[in-house]
Amino acid sequence: MALLPTFTTLGSGPTVLLLHDADGDHVTFAPQVETLASAGYRAVAWDMPGYGRSAPIEPYTFKALAESCLALADALQAGPVAVVGHGMGAMVALEAAVRRPAQVRRLVLCAGGPALDAQAAEDWVAPRLQALQALESGGGMQQLADTLVPRFVGTGALPEGVRLASHALSQVYPGAYRRALEALTSFDRGAAVLARLPVPTLLVGGDSDRCTPPDALQALAHVLPDAEYLRLPHVGHWPQLEDPDRFDAALLEFLARPRVLH
Repeated sequence: MALLPTFTTLGSGPTVLLLHDADGDHVTFAPQVETLASAGYRAVAWDMPGYGRSAPIEPYTFKALAESCLALADALQAGPVAVVGHGMGAMVALEAAVRRPAQVRRLVLCAGGPALDAQAAEDWVAPRLQALQALESGGGMQQLADTLVPRFVGTGALPEGVRLASHALSQVYPGAYRRALEALTSFDRGAAVLARLPVPTLLVGGDSDRCTPPDALQALAHVLPDAEYLRLPHVGHWPQLEDPDRFDAALLEFLARPRVLH
């Protein structure tokens, strides 16, 4: 049996599983862990396989990542969980929900989801791979973070949030980062499958996000059968860090809603 991914947890109550992006680790959900715990939830923020102290997996696919996520949910013995995914973590969250919808009671997709076309995926991955390749001629992940993060935040980003995003990216192992970036373009759940996903879903994105543009999230919200989209002004690719007050308020309101059975 594969080792479970490592995670940080705080609070008690209904479990909310937080899945970070390729650009960071569990630290990118640090504000939400505190907020959720204070609001009566058990917040669990994992380190994706290959990140932090989590063992890598082979093959590095969305199927394998989703199975790792579901294994963690099972180990937590929490029953159906709410899953919040950022960036690549949103794709893992969707894959987990498609594979086992009974285990996922709510989905929150933050600045991420399936690319609607090949060009959108390339626009997301290409600058990151280019920056990673530049490391081979010197520099480190901190230099990469200092280059990338300012390019993808919004003009209204909370400075502390930008620093946290940069710090988290600086801690990523270069090999794991490359594997994640190479996997990003392989997410293949199309509209026909997603249109049948019976999980209430909130999509949150920044209006200045050049990795997952507003139009892409709006289109995904139209595909999913029970979804709504929140667009945050002056925010880029890290809504939960750039504008944590608005993000957390929307998250808590969504989680607290009674489930409407159709």
